[in-house]
Amino acid sequence: MEDIISGFVFGLSMSFISWIVGMIVNSILMKTDFYNKLSNLNFIKSKDLNKKIGMKPFKWIVKNSFFKFFNQKIKVENQNDDLTEIRKEMTLSEISHLIGFIFVTVVAIYFSFTKSPIVGITMMVPNIFMNLYPSLLQQENKRRIDILLKRKKTLANSASNENQSF
Repeated sequence: MEDIISGFVFGLSMSFISWIVGMIVNSILMKTDFYNKLSNLNFIKSKDLNKKIGMKPFKWIVKNSFFKFFNQKIKVENQNDDLTEIRKEMTLSEISHLIGFIFVTVVAIYFSFTKSPIVGITMMVPNIFMNLYPSLLQQENKRRIDILLKRKKTLANSASNENQSF
């Protein structure tokens, strides 16, 4: 029982620390060509799978708890919001959380060997909910924004074509 509690508490602490690590590494990665490849990650394309892993309740928790105050730049408030800029901020958040997830995973593997496999496994519970799920949520939101951007572009093109025919 002691290993479970210490693993969970350490995992929670490491997950908070990993947010800072993720932001620092992400700011370095942004300056590379590799970052463009990272900005279009899509781990789970299926809406059904997202539903099965509990993304809808997770999204509700984020929207209705103190987490909603963390990144105000990724909030769509009205139709005039710049969706491209919001998508960029979502990508920053997504990649920072992925980096944090990998960071804590490496630490959890290390502790699995040096302390106990139970410590490592229980460290992953907060890591999944504080890093992996936020990253998957950003991917889902980016897909929705991509649909809106595509629709907006299609409407703009059709309006342009109508103006050219007059």
